[in-house]
Amino acid sequence: MKSYYLSAMGFVFGKKNYILLGIGLAILFVGYMLMSGGAATSAEEFNAEELFSARRITLAPIVVLSGYLVVGIAIMYRDKKSNDLAKSEESNISKKR
Repeated sequence: MKSYYLSAMGFVFGKKNYILLGIGLAILFVGYMLMSGGAATSAEEFNAEELFSARRITLAPIVVLSGYLVVGIAIMYRDKKSNDLAKSEESNISKKR
């Protein structure tokens, strides 16, 4: 009975989950690219304005956190149709017992 239940459910993630996951990973990539840079050309040189710019200190962490939020939503998102299918399959299995 358990194998029937698992095969009826299909994949854990649906198409929307993968789309949201891809969007979240793209946002993360952009955030980490905004955070990178600021390398000096020599060891004696220190450019504080470039290293501590508003882009690296404020904008990039906000973008990275929003990317992690989208990834979390992508993992937790459940389509209403798949949720109804799971409930109907549960009721069918419990009726057979």
